[in-house]
Amino acid sequence: MASPTTPVRSDAELADLAARARLHVLETVASSKAGHIGGPMSAMDLLISLYFDRLRIDPARPDWPERDRFILSKGHSAIGLYAVLALRGFFPVEELLTFDHGDSRLQGHPDMLLTPGVDSSTGSLGQGLAMGTGIALASQKRRTDVHTWVLCGDGELQEGMIWESVIMAPRYRLDNLTLIVDNNGLQQFGWPSDGTSRFDRSEPMGHVDLVAALRAFGWEAEEIDGHDLEDIRAAFDRAEARRGTGAAPTAIIARTMKGRGVSFTQGHFTWHNGVPSPEQLALARAELLGPAERMNAR
Repeated sequence: MASPTTPVRSDAELADLAARARLHVLETVASSKAGHIGGPMSAMDLLISLYFDRLRIDPARPDWPERDRFILSKGHSAIGLYAVLALRGFFPVEELLTFDHGDSRLQGHPDMLLTPGVDSSTGSLGQGLAMGTGIALASQKRRTDVHTWVLCGDGELQEGMIWESVIMAPRYRLDNLTLIVDNNGLQQFGWPSDGTSRFDRSEPMGHVDLVAALRAFGWEAEEIDGHDLEDIRAAFDRAEARRGTGAAPTAIIARTMKGRGVSFTQGHFTWHNGVPSPEQLALARAELLGPAERMNAR
């Protein structure tokens, strides 16, 4: 039995979904009194584009063997993934309010044994690309038509395990593997700076030409605007076009902004994690939703 094709959405529809998902992130973290905000918000346009405009999946059958796979390597951004999975129909949106509770299916890091739609348990940074490389290699060997997508954070690229996978994947011509880097340039902590501040939070990846580095290892690499839906769609199209051609794996370096979408979170490392106040939630609703939707949300 074939899976229904993921419906193609307009940019306006995707932007609306991304705004709703960002608000769900803030409201859920506020309700649970814990969680990460900056990373989920920076990656949201990428996640929405994947789940509503790209991945071949079926929410009614989350374990469908021929589905595309997605791995959130930066597992601390789980609430962003959960918000998207809920909007896509994997579980009720109301279940988001159980996030990080002891008996919830929605734990602080993704658990593939608990949560419908989660293809890999993550949280220890650096492991996701290795998992994705293994899944893509198995798919290649089995001759199954599965595309594996992995989303990493830029700070996560400091983990050596990432680079072992970067070296390995081109050797097997894994044209069914796509790495997306949420390159928001703002870690919670960083390396010692030049003395003007305690940390340079962009280090070390803020000072590396990641496209050139990945190309040197044999990847098909490019940089895009990670908040431009047309840019995202075009890059995903190019990655899809390489499948089955014997090409190298694809790497998409997405320039993003930490905490994107709300004035008090975007561009501030202090919102790597944190709990918004009722007043801040009201401001977020005003910035993310239209007038009619704000009335219904009260």
